Amino acid sequence: MAKDVLCEVNNCKFWDSGNKCSADAIYVVSNKGNHASNSEETDCKTFDPEI
Repeated sequence: MAKDVLCEVNNCKFWDSGNKCSADAIYVVSNKGNHASNSEETDCKTFDPEI
């Protein structure tokens, strides 16, 4: 598993300084079924807005 996961969505509760993701696990899905051709066809299901 990757040591550093970068994320620029700073309103996520897992966002940390340096654009790091502090979640214990990352869940990414394709919005085109179970195959993606590029990053625009994927979504991060780990995102949770900071309240």
